[in-house]
Formats: sequence, C-alpha cells, structure tokens
Amino acid sequence: MVADHCSDGVAAGPSGKVPEGPAAMPRNAATTSRPEILAALSLAIDLGLGQPMEHMLRATLLGLRMATLLGLGEETSGRLYYANLIAWIGCHADSHELAALFGDDLAFRADYYFIDAHGLPMLSLMLRHAGQELPPIQRTARRTQFAATANSTVKALILSHCRSAGRLAERVGLDADMPDILIHTFERWDGKGLPVGVSGIEIPMEMRIAQLADTAEVFLRTAGLEAAVRTVRQRSGTQFDPRLADVFCSHAAELTSGLLELDPWTAALAAAPSEVCLSGSGLDAVLAAMGDFADLKSPWTAGHSRQVAALTATAAAHSGCSEPELTALRRAGWVHDLGRMGVSNSIWDRAGPLSSLDRERLQLYPFLSGRILSRVPGLRRVAELAGAHRERLDGSGYPRGLSAGGLDPGQRLLGAADAYQTYLEPRPHRPALLAAAAAARLRAEVAAGRLAAAAVESVLVAAGQQEARRRILPSALTAREVEVLRLLCRGLDNRAIAAALFIAPKTARNHVEHIYGKTGVSNRVTATLFALDAGLWDRPA
Repeated sequence: MVADHCSDGVAAGPSGKVPEGPAAMPRNAATTSRPEILAALSLAIDLGLGQPMEHMLRATLLGLRMATLLGLGEETSGRLYYANLIAWIGCHADSHELAALFGDDLAFRADYYFIDAHGLPMLSLMLRHAGQELPPIQRTARRTQFAATANSTVKALILSHCRSAGRLAERVGLDADMPDILIHTFERWDGKGLPVGVSGIEIPMEMRIAQLADTAEVFLRTAGLEAAVRTVRQRSGTQFDPRLADVFCSHAAELTSGLLELDPWTAALAAAPSEVCLSGSGLDAVLAAMGDFADLKSPWTAGHSRQVAALTATAAAHSGCSEPELTALRRAGWVHDLGRMGVSNSIWDRAGPLSSLDRERLQLYPFLSGRILSRVPGLRRVAELAGAHRERLDGSGYPRGLSAGGLDPGQRLLGAADAYQTYLEPRPHRPALLAAAAAARLRAEVAAGRLAAAAVESVLVAAGQQEARRRILPSALTAREVEVLRLLCRGLDNRAIAAALFIAPKTARNHVEHIYGKTGVSNRVTATLFALDAGLWDRPA
C-alpha cells in the first residue's frame, strides 16, 4: 500500500491547548485515520457552503471547547466532533435543485449564514436569489411562482440534505446514533425549523452545539468577536439553545482565543476522538463513499467516480502497474472529483457556453481535489494523481497546464480513464456517446497529442474495446520511435524527451539516431517534415 499515517488524539480544552498524558497516542506511518479522512472531506464541504477551507475544522474546535466548558462527557464530545465535521455533507446533494431555483448555489449558502433562517428573513433571502440570472419580467414570474410553493420545496430539499448526511455517516462507519443527530441539522430551538419542526431539548445536544459553533465561526472570521457575540445573542431562543448562547456570550473571548491564528488542521486532528486506523478495504470503503457523494453534486455525474475507479484499476493491471500504484490509482478514481464541490452548479449544469470567468472557475476544481487530498499524508500519491486528471500532454489541460514532461504514467492513465468515462455520460451540452464513438474520440485525442497512446489503449482494453491493430509504420519505425519523433517535432531535446517518456537520456539519444538513420533525415526540421508527410504528426494550430 501507499504510505499513510494515523493521527489519534484527545479533546482540546477551552484554551485550545491539548492536554498531555497517556491519552495522546503516537502517529503510525502505515495507516490513515478516520479523523484525517473526514477532516479532508470537511474541506470539500466548506467549498460547497461558499466558505473558505477549514471553516468546519475551526467550528469543530469551537464546539469542543464549549463541550469541555459544559462538562460534557467523552462520548458526547466524540459525537459532537463528527457531527460538526459532516453535518453539512448533504448540502451538495441538492445543489442541482438549489441552483435551478436560486442560480449560484454557493452564493446562496454563503448568504444563508447571515440571516436568522425562518419566516420573512428566509423568504426574503430566497426571493432575492430566485431568478437572478433572468431578465426582469421572467425574474418576477419566477419569484411569484416560487413564493407559492416555497415551503414544500424547501422542506423537500432539507429532507434530502439530512438523509444524505445520515447515509454518509453510516457508510463511513460512524456511531449508529449519528444519522439521528444529523437529521436535526436544520431544526431550531423555537420549533420553526425543518424538516419536522422539533424544538428545544428534542434536538440532540451535539447538534445544538454544532449549529451555534458553525454560525459563530463565520461571524468571528468575517466581522470579529463582537459581531459573533451579537449574532448569537440575537438568535438565542430562536435558532439557538438559550443556555448554550449564554455560555458562548459569557465566555466568548476564552472560547475563541487563538481560533483564527492556530493551524486548524493540526489542532482538529489533535482533538479527535481515539480511533482505530483505516487501511486496506476499510480505507477503500470510506474513499468510495466520498466519491459517491461528490458525484451527487450534479445528476449528470451520478456514479461517475466509481466507474472511473474500476476502469482505472483494470487498465492499471493491464499495463503492468505495481500493486501500490494500482491501489493509489483506484483510490484516486474514487476521489478525483472532490473539488467539484467548489464550483457552482450554475456552471456544471449549464447547457450553453461558459464565459471566460466561469471557465476559469471550472478549471480550478482538480487543483482543489489535489489540495484537499494532499492534507492527508497517507493520500499524497492519490492527491498527485487526482490533481492532474485533467492535464494533457500538449499543455492544453488544466489546472496547471502541465505537458508531457510533467505527467507520469499513472497520471496519464487516470486522465485517459476519466476522459473515456466522461464521453460515455450525458452532459447538459451534449448527449452521451456510444462506446465505439467514445473509443474513437479517445484515439483522436492521442492523434492530436493530448492523451498518451499506451494509457488510452490500456483503458480501452479495460473497457472491453479491441486493442488498436498494429499499424505498419513507415521506414520500419517502432511505436516507441514514433513517440520520440512526435516529441522531437515539438522541439524537445534528448533530455526533455527522456523525462517525458521516463527513459534515460542516452536511450532517448539512441532512439533519435535510429529515427534519423531509418528516415534519412539529419535534424529536427527535416524530421518534422517527414512526420507531417507520413501522417505521424499533425501540425499544431
């Protein structure tokens, strides 16, 4: 397996300092812990809420400090820890519907924090966002129509959210009580919440604390301590438990001390409940669950990640990858799209052309995937693979515009598998392709110099497509010599060719000499003309 580690710890006190003692456990470089994985998932959740990464980590620390001040037991604090991290995991499951109603789903969720979400404030927020992208007359009609059905529509969305969060809790092996806690994410102390309108102490203590900590962190970070105290006090008895609101307001300085200055990742993992570590099939199950939930961001991508994972693993076996690399590729297939949560569904679900700004936003998502996963030491290789799955050999991909020399065989393989699976799926702007058409398109990408031939053929064999018949190449060139020739045509020297193909510079030089000898040319320019005439290279546009 790829190298991972496990981090176990104990709850921090109100000061944020972690107590020393036998409860602190050593890190293990062989595995990954559930707190690490779910902390990484919380970074993706932050993006889906329109918040910066580490929002939920800080809210978790704040909630734990309150639990310590209240004298709550270790069991309650453990449930609170996970409730805080994943309470909002269901938010992206309704992103498609939310964007259809309110345009930018991320902007809507970001604004949600700044209202006491019930009655007229909530209706005003929804009407303000409804139909924003439409011309005035159509916008008015949309808002009128929405106002008539607002209650039932929002109730359905919130019920979907809560059930999704509970299902994830089950799939990652959390406490059996966790789904019953998460179903109360949108309930309120005054009984005016959703989906069923329970009130007071009927709402689990863990969720009452998580709700307050979540909101307080946003106001603390965006407007300062006074604003956080003022907001909690204003919502005392309506959204928040009055006792908890009093505790926060009375001890706000102590509870928030250093919260914005510390490293929330390190602090949150140090404060995590003691956990058995994850490895092998246990880790696979959690990553597969994360992939499934990331795919729910849009109905167009449901099931995408599990298909990419299976296809990539089979292709990796066909291409002779080592067992650790095959494992990393399968795992990257599951979680390569986590960063999609940071892009609004008003972009993902659009049938028409994207603006240059929207395209820039979309092209950021693989970077976000890589950044999220790289926070877990045991998933560093998975992060390298996932973050590069939209890069292309000719530098036309994203987010970094890497070219052949910057992409290793595993990254090339995942990129080819993701592309093939994407072609098989419908998108708002095009229908799905049949398998034969998808294979032809993938091979056209090879001919254009964007995808690696070896990776594509492995993927197509894995998908049940016939391997391309061996082509009789001009001047008795070998397939490897043709690869070298194409790189030579692009202006790469022997050292760069060697790096791109993961061979020694001496081997690259030998290939170039053989090409020159077989084709009767003597330099790059004449080699390029030969390649063009022989149909081995397409002149760049």
